[in-house]
Amino acid sequence: MKRCLLLVAMLAANLAAAEPQIINLWPATPPGPASKVDGAERDLTKEEDKLIAGRRIIKLGHVSTPQMLVYLPPKEKANGGAVIVCPGGGFSILAWDLEGTEVAEWLNTLGFAAIVVKYRVPTREHGDALNEAGNAPLKTVGPVMDAQRAMSLTRSKAAEWGINPQRIGIMGFSAGGETAGLTAILGQQRLYDKIDAADEQSCAPNFAMPIYPAGFYDKDTGGLRSYLQVSKDTPPMFFVMAQDDRVNSLNCTALYTALTLHNVPAELHLYPTGGHGYGLRPTDEPVTRWTALAETWLQRQLQR
Repeated sequence: MKRCLLLVAMLAANLAAAEPQIINLWPATPPGPASKVDGAERDLTKEEDKLIAGRRIIKLGHVSTPQMLVYLPPKEKANGGAVIVCPGGGFSILAWDLEGTEVAEWLNTLGFAAIVVKYRVPTREHGDALNEAGNAPLKTVGPVMDAQRAMSLTRSKAAEWGINPQRIGIMGFSAGGETAGLTAILGQQRLYDKIDAADEQSCAPNFAMPIYPAGFYDKDTGGLRSYLQVSKDTPPMFFVMAQDDRVNSLNCTALYTALTLHNVPAELHLYPTGGHGYGLRPTDEPVTRWTALAETWLQRQLQR
């Protein structure tokens, strides 16, 4: 009987440990353009929505209180690395489980801490016009601010969470891939004024993983969009995309080319088919096995 009670207690403790720590990103009203919310934050998934690998996804909408959810790996597995995770959703919703919490669980199995950013949406209505500084489209400003704040907050908690502050990367999917890539390219160019001690910590990622990203390719010039100023100091990147992706695989190749011209280490994986929005869920398409390649690349980032 005592053994049964002990087992129940241990299971309860493990379940409690698996629950993420939820932290509001901002102490008050977030800076920058507000998301155009209509009511409370909620799942906007519909019965008729397309299934991904046979399952529904959570389409989290109307996010006006940006947060980060901190998933720490078991101490015996932790490797000191961390990854900020930005779900996609076209700056309208967040594909919350598909490109957020499921990704965090995978990263934890590799020993990485995972910080899922619940960035503000919708912001798509702010459009593609650039901000006053000319370094980000208005629709991305709020999400990038949220990602930069999450990066600084994570570094401020590095000692507490067992993280090496020089081994913190960022990854994202689709619109989240654009957010992650732009955050990496901006580096120390914070889009908001520092607000507290946490912002004394760097907001620049040590590596980035834009997965089937949007927003980098300029169809008028055939290259990278002009406001994306890649330099030798831009961090290493890892890309995955399918050639038939409706978002356009040239978003990957344009940024990869710019990185190559500046001698920035980059790894690009393109597949002929696979479409868009598969996250980590496996299908018959070879592109959905990209995580095996990513695992090897991530382990190398710990050795840089």
